[in-house]
Amino acid sequence: MSSKKNKSKSVVYQEFGNTSNSEALERSVPDLPPQQQNIRVQASRSGRKGKTVTVITGFQQSPDSLNKLLKQLKSHCGSGGTMKDNTLEIQGDNRQKLVKFLGDLGYKVKISGG
Repeated sequence: MSSKKNKSKSVVYQEFGNTSNSEALERSVPDLPPQQQNIRVQASRSGRKGKTVTVITGFQQSPDSLNKLLKQLKSHCGSGGTMKDNTLEIQGDNRQKLVKFLGDLGYKVKISGG
């Protein structure tokens, strides 16, 4: 006789409900209105082999809305860029353009660094 064993996973102890739903476990970031966000714009060359990059920090938005904003900023400056840890990086020294553009969108923007 062949015996078939039940190969389903049995949970012995589970404290906080269903763990397969990873979206529920992610911390959501509320999208604050632009007037309530303090944005810093600075030019940086450290760790980039001498290439100047404009770094924009201080956003309190979801990654989806940051990607949309990044696309607008890149097309406004005519250069490339990326998003790393809620920080936007635009290639080149575009501080003045970005401060004016973000200010027109309603953000409170300051240039930081030298």
